[in-house]
Amino acid sequence: MPIIGKLIKKTSEIAYNRNINKGFEYVNQLKTLSWLLNRAKRTSFGKKHLFSLTLKSIDIVENYQKSVPLTNYEEFYTEWLKDSIAGKKHHTWPGKVSYYALSSGTTGSPSKRIPVTRQMIRSFQKTSVKQISTLHSLNLPSSLFSANILLVGGSSNLTEIENHVEGDLSGILKKHTSLVASPFTKPENEIAKVKDWSKKLELMVNKAPSWNVGIVAGVPSWCIMLMEKIIEKYNLNTIHDIWPNFEVYIHGGVFMKPYIPRLEKIIGKKVHLLDTYLASEGYFAYQTAPDREGMKLLLNNGIFYEFVPFNSDFFDEFGNVKDKHNAFSLSQVQEGIDYALVISTNAGLWRYMIGDLIQFINVEQREIKITGRIKQFLSLSGEHLSLDNINTAIIKTAETLNIEIPEFCIYADVENQRHAWYIGTSNQIDENHLIQTIDHTLSELNDDYRSCRKYNLNNPIIQIVPVSKFYGFMEKIGKAGSQNKFPRVLNENQASNWIEFIEK
Repeated sequence: MPIIGKLIKKTSEIAYNRNINKGFEYVNQLKTLSWLLNRAKRTSFGKKHLFSLTLKSIDIVENYQKSVPLTNYEEFYTEWLKDSIAGKKHHTWPGKVSYYALSSGTTGSPSKRIPVTRQMIRSFQKTSVKQISTLHSLNLPSSLFSANILLVGGSSNLTEIENHVEGDLSGILKKHTSLVASPFTKPENEIAKVKDWSKKLELMVNKAPSWNVGIVAGVPSWCIMLMEKIIEKYNLNTIHDIWPNFEVYIHGGVFMKPYIPRLEKIIGKKVHLLDTYLASEGYFAYQTAPDREGMKLLLNNGIFYEFVPFNSDFFDEFGNVKDKHNAFSLSQVQEGIDYALVISTNAGLWRYMIGDLIQFINVEQREIKITGRIKQFLSLSGEHLSLDNINTAIIKTAETLNIEIPEFCIYADVENQRHAWYIGTSNQIDENHLIQTIDHTLSELNDDYRSCRKYNLNNPIIQIVPVSKFYGFMEKIGKAGSQNKFPRVLNENQASNWIEFIEK
């Protein structure tokens, strides 16, 4: 195995040197759009939206934006996707789409079915290899490269419907994992296919001593829970007592900083944290090194990106886009501005608003960070409180009070014109002191919030609850484990269900 590790490390070095400065020029986006339009020009969607004429135009981006409207899932499903799911061929992408990923977003709505094509799967595979190659820059020991990659994801047990196969994206990708890579990934198939998170957790804990884990990948809440259970079962001091080669944690899905104190309690040596932006709709970006604040946007991965500034010029007060055609290309973006991300993909999604908000922190290097969700913001009386504001306030509050806040949520109490907070922490802290600190921090971060609090937004309320309640709620609604995330900003329906759960 040491020889294998050295060989893989050398291969990683070659791939790293080949890819480190490739694929980040804007011309790659123009090539991607041309390729997408050319592949889909004979589909029903391509014919209706005149892809052939767009390909002949002088400004392909401008003509594409004029002929194809911006869309969200509900609109795209009603007009196009439902027919593809029913088995219609050559509809939004050449051929028949055989796989659909059940999206596990934070909106609380029923699972969305996101198309997954052969070309999309190939893009995921290529990007995964590129991401692993970036580990070369960390100067890791050869033992890491022959260790296992633990993927804490959804069930690989897919469901066959009349016209397609559906399930978790991780399960679809697992089905297409090469024989070469399979021995290096954990858990094994018999565990990976288990849908019940509690059962899967138990099986992984039991198997943990037989695994040589070097890399862990998954949503922080579930990955850290797994490692805590392993330490508890085997009476360990740290997770490195059982996985000495654990060097890298690839996380994503939620803001990582609130979870770092919990992670630091269970590790015995430094672990490199790398952020990744992977969704059911595509593989968008990843962090190339721990000391880089942002993630590198992938420009030649079968996805064409557009960006809509998230302000009152482009969106109404309900988060709906005003102009169905106006959006910026990569050549027009600026740093420090919240943009709604729009994608056109090699799975047949066209000008699709994924719902995320991102910011460019380095335009030249194409580095981004996720700042929130279009529908996850609060503006009861014009405070325009973003998820980024909320996350930052929680981090600063935890640092100020020297406590841990790994879980939290907030909703708008419309009747009483105030914000209602639920904080998950194991620390003893006075609720009044806690909410006053959060309130003061938000006022420093957001001028609109400070003004509204002064004139027409009543004092916020707070309730401290055990962290376990957040996991219990996810289990109750059938969203335990996998890539599921607890929503930080609750809509009316989510808030009602959450309050009922807490009161019971």
